Formats: sequence, structure tokens, C-alpha cells
Amino acid sequence: MTDKLGFDELRVKYKDVLSKAFATNNIELLESFSKNTNETDRKAAMDQAFRDKLLELLVEEPNTLENYVCFCIESCRRQMVTPTMPVVLLGDIFDALTLNKCEKMFTYVENGVNTWREELFFVACKNNLLRMCNDLLRRLSRSQNTVFCGRILLFLAKFFPFSERSGLNIVSEFNLENLTEFGGDNSSTLKDSLDEEMVIDSDKNKLLIDYNLYCRFWSLQDFFRNPNTCYNKIQWKTFVAHSGSVLSAFSSYKLESVELQKSKLNILKPVNSDLESHENKEQHYFAKFLTNQKLLELQLSDSNFRRCVLIQFLILFQYLTSTVKFKMESQELKSDQLDWVKETTSLVYKLLAEIPPNGKHFAECVKSILKREEHWNTWKNDGCPEFQKPKPPVQTESTEEVKRGKKRRRPVGDIIKEYESQDKFFMGNNDLTKLWNLCPDNLAACRTKERDFMPSLESYMVGWAGAAGAEVAGGWGWRALRLLARRSPHFFVHTNNPIGRLPDYLDDMVKRITREIAANAANNTNGDASGGSNDKPIKQEQNEEEMAEEQIETDIIKEEDTTDMEQVPDSTHGEDDDKVTRSRVTMITPTQLDALASKLTDWKKLAAKLGYKPDEIQYFETENATDIARAKNMLQLWFDDDEDASVENLLYTMEGLKMTEACETLKNAK
Repeated sequence: MTDKLGFDELRVKYKDVLSKAFATNNIELLESFSKNTNETDRKAAMDQAFRDKLLELLVEEPNTLENYVCFCIESCRRQMVTPTMPVVLLGDIFDALTLNKCEKMFTYVENGVNTWREELFFVACKNNLLRMCNDLLRRLSRSQNTVFCGRILLFLAKFFPFSERSGLNIVSEFNLENLTEFGGDNSSTLKDSLDEEMVIDSDKNKLLIDYNLYCRFWSLQDFFRNPNTCYNKIQWKTFVAHSGSVLSAFSSYKLESVELQKSKLNILKPVNSDLESHENKEQHYFAKFLTNQKLLELQLSDSNFRRCVLIQFLILFQYLTSTVKFKMESQELKSDQLDWVKETTSLVYKLLAEIPPNGKHFAECVKSILKREEHWNTWKNDGCPEFQKPKPPVQTESTEEVKRGKKRRRPVGDIIKEYESQDKFFMGNNDLTKLWNLCPDNLAACRTKERDFMPSLESYMVGWAGAAGAEVAGGWGWRALRLLARRSPHFFVHTNNPIGRLPDYLDDMVKRITREIAANAANNTNGDASGGSNDKPIKQEQNEEEMAEEQIETDIIKEEDTTDMEQVPDSTHGEDDDKVTRSRVTMITPTQLDALASKLTDWKKLAAKLGYKPDEIQYFETENATDIARAKNMLQLWFDDDEDASVENLLYTMEGLKMTEACETLKNAK
């Protein structure tokens, strides 16, 4: 580190070069001059040079301050000065300017929020920016500089992420220091203090603004600033009584009569057309209302004042009825209290709708804002998790390809990488991939007791008859054959009559099994009566099962291959034969497609189960006008593109989703 004399000389040199570089907007000149200096000495001297130059600009050229800060930001990106320097310069600028000029300069800070959120500046400058904003807020008046204070708070909300805990009221504390002081002479009323011209006629004024109503009205502010007092029984009775008086005053003291009197008073005044119309349209906002008793009647005639009070009621009611993480168990309203809150909420919305101008529209806006507030309350109850942008989909398909009904196949390498990023395995088949990823340890999953079972013939064959059996045979036929081989292998006998169709064969087996079960039941009854035993036939049957299982499966596969070949007409070999067989056995007919689409009320659920992603489901919604057309389009694309698409697999999927009506429609349609 250089000594004090050397540092001052270096600072002066940097200041001269900085003045020339800024005047000519040539940052390369400044960068080339500082290359040969030690980085630590260079940044320290350059920081001080920037602050010294700023003092000159504040006096001589105040209009160039924004350009000067931009010049400093670019110097930070080239690592010539420390990253905190732009915010330090802004703090010096705000300290030297008046409040009016600070308000104009703050526009530059607001517009550069994306710059401050860059990785280079955010970590280094967030504390300096927060300190700078707090210094400004301390100089401002909350009643006179309301807009500027709001701009500063909005900037901080944009700059810091939602999950920044320093800006969150984590434990739901209330600002108990916000006291509302009121008082006055209980013997006087507003009518005794105002001119007769400003008072409504006595026959029209149905409400007398006395000291009792005045005290009840302003005492409600204690409940608004600390809602937890409403859970106290005595305090609750006080709140109900005072709220009833105030809302009754709002109900009986209409604003229409005041508007009418204003129009009468305006008739007596000379009209300056442009100026008067501009003044009437201008709306004034007050951050804090006065609590003098003599002003209460005029305040009740102000639409903004009424809206402010009624919205306070709605915010309080929402807190009392919402689930808040940090509420105590005793802080819960009873059923009669909830009924009162519900009735009073309806009354408040009614009063809001009656307040001119645009009362109904204003009430709907308030209702929408409070509804949105419920989502923030839920987010807060969940611990304020950090918001993250959803990852873009890996597979992007052009709209034209989707319209043509063709989906571009993704490279296998991309699919494997996507699964690896999620710590999963891709096995090339949807069902196999799902099974493989059910448990991290597949061997342990295979040893679970839930997998060691075999259904009985009675439970498995229930409902297998006629057309229903023919439809599901393709998906479940091989399971039925294996079960038959295990439970009743004597049905598989060599014969000269080949099996025609597997569904027909299974239907015949169901009938024979039904007869056999009935006969066995009768035999067991007779055997129990005579004291006989059937242990030997059972053991013999089990031995036959073990010996014949492998040969039976081979015979069945051969018979199925022969049956499939008989059903396919003569054509070319290879892929053409597969396509013809698939089109006859598994493809859906137009009649079946139309019938099924008309019954798919929850087609989105089926689409997600078939593997369609949210963006693809959204495409079906935008491209088709009705749910029937969307379901039909989705099913047609699935049958065209998916290699495993078949009527049997579709039935199996819909049965798992409990779409009974749609399954019956597909089975009966031809």
C-alpha cells in the first residue's frame, strides 16, 4: 500500500484523467491510464477521484449527474472501481440536493432497478441502497410527501426478492405505535360551530353528530391497529356496539343529499368553465385525517373518508376469519361471532357500492384485492418460500407440426440427460420407466410382501363375459392364461381343434370355471358330511402346475401367433404386416372415437395420464372450441403417434381413472 503522499498524488492524477475521460465520454482513456497500477491502490484512488469530481459537478454542472453515475457503472463493469461506488455517489447526490430535485433524481434510480439487481452490484450494493432509501425517508414527511415515500417503498419492493426476510413481517406483528388521539367538548355539536349555509336542513338531516358518536367512531381505530383485541370477550362487545353505531350512521347519512346541496350552492356562484371543471375532476388524497369533533360531519360527507373507514372494517374481518400461522389457539371466533362478521361484511360492501362516484365498481375492486391477499397469506403461512421461474420445457415443437398431428421425436440422449437431472432412469418404455423409478432400491422393492400374491380365479374372472371380455382380452388375456395355468392346468389339453380367437377361448373358460366352482362347492359339502379328504387331488394338481407351466406358455404363444397370422390378409413382409395387424386389433374406429369424445368430461385428466404435458394440453384448449373437439383431437393424436396406443390400453387407463361411463361407451361402440 502506498503512503499518504503517494496516494494523494495518485488520486489527483486519476481525477485529472477522469475529468478528461468524462468530458469526452472516452472510458478507454481512463482504463489505459490505470493499467500499470496495483489493483488495490488503483481502486482506492479511483473511488476517491470519483467522489472529488462529483463535488465539482454538483456546483458547476448539476445536469450531468445521471451521465456521471452511468460512467461510474461502466467503470465498475471494467473493474476499475469498487462495485459500491455508484450507490455511494447517489447517496452523496441526494444528501446535497433539495427534496424537489431528489424526487426528480430518484426517477433515475427507479429506472435502473435491473442494473442494481445484476450479480456484480446486488450483493455489494443492497445494504448501501437500503441505507440511502432510509435516509431519504427520514427527510420526507409522510403527510406531505406521500407519493415520494410510496415510490421509495415500491422501488425497494422491486429491488429485493420476495423472500428477503428483512422486508417481511414474519411473525405478523402490528404497528401498535400508530395511536389516534381524539377528544373535545361533549356539550357541543357540529351544528353549533358551523355556518348555516354549510349545514343540511334539519328536516333532511336524520342523524345528530353528538359527542357519543364521535368517541365511538374514533375509538374503532384501536381495534383496527390491533385486531387481536377483538378476541377478548369484553373488547369484542365494545367493538360490536361501536361498529353498529358507526355503520348505522353511514346508512342513514347518505351522500346524495350532500351532492345535491353542492349543486344548489354552485348555482349561486359564477362559473368559470375550464377552471371549475378541472377543479371538480381533481381528487385529493389525505394520508392522515384530523380528529377534531367539529369536522366529523364534513368527514362523513367525504366519499374518500367513508371508503377508507369501510375498507378498514374489511381488512379487520379478513384477519379475524383467516388462518394465520402465528395466531394463538385461543384466538378464534365462535360461531355467533362468525355470523355477525359475515352479516356485517355484506353490509359494508353494500355501503361501499352506494358511495359515489362508481361505487359498485370500487366495491368489486376491493373484493378482488382482498381475495388476492388470501394467496399472500397462504404463502406467508408456508414460510415465505422463494419464488422461482418455471424451467422452460426441454422439448419444443412447432405449431405447424402439432397441427399436422405429427410430433418430432426427441433424441434419446436428451431424454436420458433430462431423467438424470432428476435422479431417475429412462428405460425406453413408459410403463417400465415408471416401475423402475418407483423405488431407489429395486431389489428391495421386489422383496416387498405386497408383490407376493396371486389372485383367485373367482376374483379375476368376475365380469368377464361376451363383448366386455373381447375388448379387454388383448391387455389382460396373457395374465388370464398364466393364472389358468397356475390354478387349473388340466384345461390345457392337446386337441386337433385350434383356438379361433383368444377372447372366445377365455369366455369359454369362464363358463367352464363357473360350472367347476359350483360342482366343487357341492362336492366339498358332501365330502364334509362323509368325513372324506381332498388332499391328494390338490397335491397332484400342484405338481401338474409346476411341470406343465413352461410347455403351456410355449403352446399358447404359438397358438396366438397362428391366430394373428390367420387374421391378417396376404401382404408384404415386415413392417406392413405389423401395421395391418395393429390397425385391425388395436386402432380405434371413427364411431368409437366420436362416442368416447362425447363422454370425456374430464379429458385433461386423461391427457395428463397419457403423457401430454401442460403446454400441449393448453394447445388443445386454444385450438378447439368445445371439450368434445379437444378430447377427440387429443385421442386421435395419441393413437397416431404412440407406439403403445390401443383400445385395450386406453380402457385400462380409463378404468384406473374411474371413468366408468366412458369405458362402457367405448366397449359398446363399434
